[in-house]
Amino acid sequence: MGSSRSLFTYEELEAATAGFSRANLLGEGGFGCVYKGFLHGGQVVAVKQLRDGSRQGEREFRAEVEIISRVHHRHLVSLVGYCIEDAQRLLVYDFVPNGTLEHHLHGEGRTVMDWPTRLKIASGSARGLAYLHEDCHPRIIHRDIKSSNILLDNNFDAQVSDFGLAKLASDTYTHVTTRVMGTFGYLAPEYASTGKLTEKSDVYSFGVVLLELITGRRPVDTTQPVGKDSLVEWARPYLMQAIENGDLGGVVDERLANYNENEMLRMVEAAAACVRHSARERPRMAEVVPALKSDISDLNQGVKPGHNSNFTSADYNSNQYVSDMKRFQKVVFGSQEHGSSEHSGPPTSDPSVSSSEGMSSMEMERRRAGLLWSSDTTSSSEINANTNSSNRLNGR
Repeated sequence: MGSSRSLFTYEELEAATAGFSRANLLGEGGFGCVYKGFLHGGQVVAVKQLRDGSRQGEREFRAEVEIISRVHHRHLVSLVGYCIEDAQRLLVYDFVPNGTLEHHLHGEGRTVMDWPTRLKIASGSARGLAYLHEDCHPRIIHRDIKSSNILLDNNFDAQVSDFGLAKLASDTYTHVTTRVMGTFGYLAPEYASTGKLTEKSDVYSFGVVLLELITGRRPVDTTQPVGKDSLVEWARPYLMQAIENGDLGGVVDERLANYNENEMLRMVEAAAACVRHSARERPRMAEVVPALKSDISDLNQGVKPGHNSNFTSADYNSNQYVSDMKRFQKVVFGSQEHGSSEHSGPPTSDPSVSSSEGMSSMEMERRRAGLLWSSDTTSSSEINANTNSSNRLNGR
């Protein structure tokens, strides 16, 4: 496998985490639990213990780890090593010390994040995601972009975590459902009707993260009824107002005392483009990166808002979105459960999941509703491993 990562024994990682002590638990989510650990020599790491039940054998797991281990970019969390013993599958990452974007934006008692820091985080995470989409071979679709998967170092430089995990974790419906529950507010609308995730689905999810940075709001407001709880749908008229008239008052986090209006407008335009209903009309991440930095970039292709389907998509409108989301949430969740923070920050627990009998009936309901989970339960061509490749991917 080369020398780009280390093979750890289970005993080594057990010792590093003090027996996977609750005191060392950093986060808990659909993929598994993450613990802070200390390797021999003093290196601090984050140890992700993937959930039991993976359908992957040792060869397949090693192939997927090979892909992740060759990804090196300053805005992506680096893989240090892995462990595979019997049914145990563990990944060891560099420890990123300053928690998650979710924690800093939404955690109780947190100092309000200033505008330069928000812009810095948006730009950095955009670069990391663009690298996965454009410069990795094979390309990597993240499939779980959210503010709790954007980690921050002590300088508030962003590092995107958990890329490449969709095939390493269990593929059972139980864990797919748990993971989706934690990311409901970030789901692209086409996922509700097709079950497929693409680069453009990642772009939509990143647009939701931009909206969190702009508004200071969570992606889902659980105090509102289904259909009115979405940050995206709440923000759409304010985004249009800002783009058409330059009026930022309705959408900007009211706690922000000072911000650069030109920079804010660029982020608003980027967010609006990323969360377009139609996947084909969303920009690529490689287009989003310069749009956050310069007025020269035009994500609207020179067309004034309201004069093109970019803004009023004919093939997927807000009413259809709300309808699909209601149906999706009813079929998959059965009840409203939102939020799952993983990988850093205050520990959180998985939402409860159904028994195997319950999941069997839920699967039948999904099939009746036409919710085909192809991208989460089958291999994706974008991430197939070429295990003989020895090229290391070097970040910008």
